Amino acid sequence: MAKGYSTRVLTFLMLISLMAVTLNLVSSTAEAKERRRDVPIVKGLSWSFYQKACPKVENIIRKELKKVFKRDIGLAAAILRIHFHDCFVQGCEASVLLAGSASGPGEQSSIPNLTLRQQAFVVIDNLRALVQKKCGQVVSCSDVLALAARDSVVLSGGPDYAVPLGRRDSLAFASQETTLNNLPPPFANASQLIADFANRNLNITDLVALSGGHTIGIAHCPSFTDRLYPNQDPTMNKSFANNLKRTCPTANSSNTQVNDIRSPDVFDNKYYVDLMNRQGLFTSDQDLFVDKRTRGIVESYAIDQQRFFEDFTVAMIKMGQMSVLTGTQGEIRSNCSARNTRSFMSVLEEGIEEAITMI
Repeated sequence: MAKGYSTRVLTFLMLISLMAVTLNLVSSTAEAKERRRDVPIVKGLSWSFYQKACPKVENIIRKELKKVFKRDIGLAAAILRIHFHDCFVQGCEASVLLAGSASGPGEQSSIPNLTLRQQAFVVIDNLRALVQKKCGQVVSCSDVLALAARDSVVLSGGPDYAVPLGRRDSLAFASQETTLNNLPPPFANASQLIADFANRNLNITDLVALSGGHTIGIAHCPSFTDRLYPNQDPTMNKSFANNLKRTCPTANSSNTQVNDIRSPDVFDNKYYVDLMNRQGLFTSDQDLFVDKRTRGIVESYAIDQQRFFEDFTVAMIKMGQMSVLTGTQGEIRSNCSARNTRSFMSVLEEGIEEAITMI
């Protein structure tokens, strides 16, 4: 009997200990997210925007992406890249998701976007359909994309963070010229990148942290073979260069190369270790270690992954609010690849209202 009592006491104590550990973990996570919420958010966005209209939106998206990435983890990097390419052109308003129309080709047809994975666009619209089935047409494609990008990071091993929501979708895509002029090219140096990011109210820390998105994903040979042919970039590790030449035997080879040779499918700080070993793929990567203004940040991230995660989180929240549409601006698309179809009467009414204002 005494033995049975002791066993019960021991079991009870173990349960108490387990509960304490669990509560501590929950508390730590909550505190971490609270700190991240200290980042200012623009008017019209909210941390709890869909609390009433679609409270399960984040659960729906993450649950589906777990299935998607189990089949193809490469789609995580593809979705994250689409989010970057959306925000940097005319703001985080899902214009990159729009297909071309009679007015001209969409942003996807621009040279920097030709290597965006088409399957990733399908995934985004599938997520939109799942959310719409549950909640109706209340969640924008731009918010779906922002949440999917966050979950791409998390499900690849990166940090979790809260995403301010309430974006609206654009009514038009950018021109080919605008798209090309606004996406930082892989051959840009640190000075060019610092100036570009500053124009977007992103600082040097944001630049180095966001570049860490290259810790996952792949690159096509033509995006970096200017560092191999006709002459090898002296800042590139020779053994690394020789391996790249085997992957890309010609400057225009159609082959691909992983961005991070140490852990290509894991969102971690190994990208910065690559840079310190002169194994960055793009000029825009390696020059972050070459340039004295950014080298210290690269070194700090290579040593301290948690610091990288914290700064990346802040930078993503800042970037995700660039030139967003809110309130009554834009629309909430029923199909992410096309503007909503308007009735003849609504178009007529708009025309009449415009005519009246001109009288």
